[in-house]
Amino acid sequence: MAQRLIVIGGDAAGMSAASQARRRRGRDDLEIMVFERGHFTSYSACGIPYWISGLVPGPEALIARDPQTFRIEYAMDVRMRHEVTTIDLERREVVAQDLEDGGEVRERFDELMYATGAVPVKPPWAATDAGGVFGMQTLDDGAALREWLDAEPRPRRAVVVGGGYIGVEIAEALIQRGLSVTLVEAGTQPMSTVDPDMGELVAEAMRGLGITIRAGLPVTGLEERDGRVTAVVTAEGPMPTDVVVLGLGVRPNSALAAAAGLPIGTTGGVRVDRRMRVPGMPGIWAAGDCVETLHRVSGMPVHVPLGTHANKQGRVAGINIGGGYATFAGVIGTAVTKVCDLEVGRTGLREGEAEAAGFDFISVIAESTNRAGYYPGARPMTVKLIAERPNGRLLGAQIVGWSEAAKRIDALAVALWNGMTVDDMTALDLGYAPPYAPVWDPVLIAARKAVDALSALDR
Repeated sequence: MAQRLIVIGGDAAGMSAASQARRRRGRDDLEIMVFERGHFTSYSACGIPYWISGLVPGPEALIARDPQTFRIEYAMDVRMRHEVTTIDLERREVVAQDLEDGGEVRERFDELMYATGAVPVKPPWAATDAGGVFGMQTLDDGAALREWLDAEPRPRRAVVVGGGYIGVEIAEALIQRGLSVTLVEAGTQPMSTVDPDMGELVAEAMRGLGITIRAGLPVTGLEERDGRVTAVVTAEGPMPTDVVVLGLGVRPNSALAAAAGLPIGTTGGVRVDRRMRVPGMPGIWAAGDCVETLHRVSGMPVHVPLGTHANKQGRVAGINIGGGYATFAGVIGTAVTKVCDLEVGRTGLREGEAEAAGFDFISVIAESTNRAGYYPGARPMTVKLIAERPNGRLLGAQIVGWSEAAKRIDALAVALWNGMTVDDMTALDLGYAPPYAPVWDPVLIAARKAVDALSALDR
């Protein structure tokens, strides 16, 4: 009898694992069954803000492979709108609810891939049935928001609660849709994934785009009338609105795993080893936004929900399920985003994270331009480096600037991944031409400044 792999979750990690396992094991050797509670498989959640804004024409553009492709080309039994409610490890079975007709199915497994992703953080005050309140995690969420924005009466005012990546990108998308947008952030500034000095540059750009920022202001409730949200309540009074989008971050969707007895780490994610196996549970695997992983710089477990990690982790799990050998080496938290034309990149540790991890460090900020100063279109770029004392090992980097800024973080991520010092980095052979960089690239200028700062401390 063929072995059976059951995959819980049909997006990046789950379908990457299933696809890799299928490539390595024939159709007669491995039966693959996928349960997905939503309407879509293998889609780009990161593209949702650009669909909301109208830059991307429709959800089809965000779908890499639809369920029928997996059924026909990969010989998978893909069951959409089925939510797994129970994992029975003793009987090696799952129980799933058909969300369309209410039926229930029970299926056995030999191998189990847990890839349930993450769920939006939703505070108690957001638990409402009023229309116009949206999380933003899945393509179904994006479709619901699009429908609300396109319906009559058309919303004119929006409040985005939370200033992380999703909050900032959705705020920009709603501005482009012609709404009046207020972003409310309980912290001191939006974009807390970078240090405050760099985050202020992002806030300035958002204000320039027409977004009102209310920082240091927690939301305490919602007001509604006739089944529709009408205001967001804060300590400074209600903010009238026609639509509310929650951008408060996400947490691992690990409740089902915890109920089944799978080990849960300090971050709330499922614990896995480097091969994406759940420790002590043969044949049980997990990957994607539902797991915690190792930060290569701090050495601590972290939950960093990014599609890049989910796809790589799913691939690793699938190779191993398929009889090969692969490991996931951890993360350093590299990420990029934009606010209108302002680009933001970060990798490694922020100052607070470096301090929490016990590092003695220096940080420097270097100002430069994205191109040679005399070349048309040259714009400012700010690069921040955090380096360990006294050895100068790079611990983290952040970039805020205009065209050609964000992807420079990749050079810094490679340096960080390979344990380079800032002194090593001053000799990097980076590409130069006036349309793309000054003769001294901003990365090199920042590295030289960090070396000087370390030398001054040694004198």
